Amino acid sequence: MKLYVVKTGQSFIVKAWLALLLVVCLPQLAVAQAAVPPPPEVAARGYILMDFNSGRVLAESKSDERMEPASLTKIMTSYVIFKEIEAGHVKLSDMVTISERAWRMEGSRSFMRVGTQVPVEVLLKGMIVQSGNDASVALAEHFAGGEEVFASLMNQQAQALGMSGTHFVNATGLPDPQHYTTARDMALLTRALIRDFPEHYKWHAIREFTYNNITQHNRNKLLWRNKSVDGVKTGHTESAGFCLVASAQQDGMRLISVVLGTAGENERAQESDKLLGYGFRFFETRRLYSALQSLSTVRIWKGEVEQLSLGLPADLYLTFPRGSYNDLKAEMRVENPIIAPAAKGQRYGSVNITFLGEPVVAQPLIALNAVAEGNILQRAMDEVRLWFQ
Repeated sequence: MKLYVVKTGQSFIVKAWLALLLVVCLPQLAVAQAAVPPPPEVAARGYILMDFNSGRVLAESKSDERMEPASLTKIMTSYVIFKEIEAGHVKLSDMVTISERAWRMEGSRSFMRVGTQVPVEVLLKGMIVQSGNDASVALAEHFAGGEEVFASLMNQQAQALGMSGTHFVNATGLPDPQHYTTARDMALLTRALIRDFPEHYKWHAIREFTYNNITQHNRNKLLWRNKSVDGVKTGHTESAGFCLVASAQQDGMRLISVVLGTAGENERAQESDKLLGYGFRFFETRRLYSALQSLSTVRIWKGEVEQLSLGLPADLYLTFPRGSYNDLKAEMRVENPIIAPAAKGQRYGSVNITFLGEPVVAQPLIALNAVAEGNILQRAMDEVRLWFQ
């Protein structure tokens, strides 16, 4: 990929025609459409299909309407606990005493016996694979002293992740009027789970788990039907219907699907598989630039050195219709003149991506290194040069 620098007034325009494309797209990105068929009909109360890397939504219906999450709640329960483990507040080997309340939990269970001590890791796997409500409550009590306090931690984390349509009152997903979410929020949560805890996320692909001499299978049927699927979580109550958050990866592209309120176990798997197939068939995602990669070295004036490297603060990805790679164009706009001092991370322009002539994403260009102000002679000489510029 070649860069061409053109000086125009108070800016440099660095144009790049993408011969190997690709870029981070913001979650709200709306790419101009090439010849892509509409999404399939999905038999669910609400659904969404999102690309993991770019955050682009490829299909959705009623994705912002409040709905019951049922046991999809446990994705957040896991997320909160994984953060506690990462912070060093607890270990996977720590023992948890099973309370009578946890033992008596209704719904899906891991069959933990009251009064026994169970390692945190076993409880997590019981919750993730077997969807054990007893394991969920035992973990909530151990980490926060009670499920109500733990729910407040869940809500704090939901707010931090931008889950504006979600509120939790328990760690299990049992029905409550004040316990709700949206398909979009579940996709955002799942994206964060996979990104922040890749090692623990692998547990969501476990097909069966045995505890207390009882073996239970993961209820996510796609783990058997679709080899690219490696998670994530099922949910069901009479009022919520059958729900599934699924994630799959093919050729480096990862998708997340959420279906809420389908008619049965087979239906939630079938509708999820339908969405994932649509995404992989008609779209592709590529990375153009890596975080903190030097994209351009520009002149900085009145500094102790004359060159400043510019790059992006995060990986830049784009999701676009399959086969339309050559319709993408990148342009870097750089401030001119840049005067020292320059702080590392300071913004000095932007990278702008267009698709079929339509803008799709802009990312800030930042200084990759700091440049201090030059001495008196350097500043004076550059002042003269700038005058002639």
